Amino acid sequence: MSSLAFTKSHRLLNAGDFQAVFNDAPVRAPHAHLLILSRPNTRNHPRLGLVIGKKNVRLATSRNQIKRLLRETFRLRQQELAGLDIVILARRGLDQLDKKNQHKLFDKQWSRLIKKAGDLQPPARSGNTA
Repeated sequence: MSSLAFTKSHRLLNAGDFQAVFNDAPVRAPHAHLLILSRPNTRNHPRLGLVIGKKNVRLATSRNQIKRLLRETFRLRQQELAGLDIVILARRGLDQLDKKNQHKLFDKQWSRLIKKAGDLQPPARSGNTA
């Protein structure tokens, strides 16, 4: 069993990594408070990038708390997210939710993303040659 650590290899590190997801994100999990974009990668583990801007989440403490909670929920779900590059964009109002509701929202969005990413896999293997 592999480690559930959140190491440097689990992060999108440069602008090119982020841009690749922004340009080609076949899997999306939108919500009023955040948007999750994802695309397959060639690794056997997922990578996460966060865009939690001051424009949408004013206080630095709130931005940091949201990032910690997102990283933690990602870390716990990383086995199910293997092979995806993921970018999460915060929207206005995310900081207005209490920590419990943020956690519920993040878990729900991870589940949606996992389901949508899984739905993409079978059609690629179909016998259609058109």
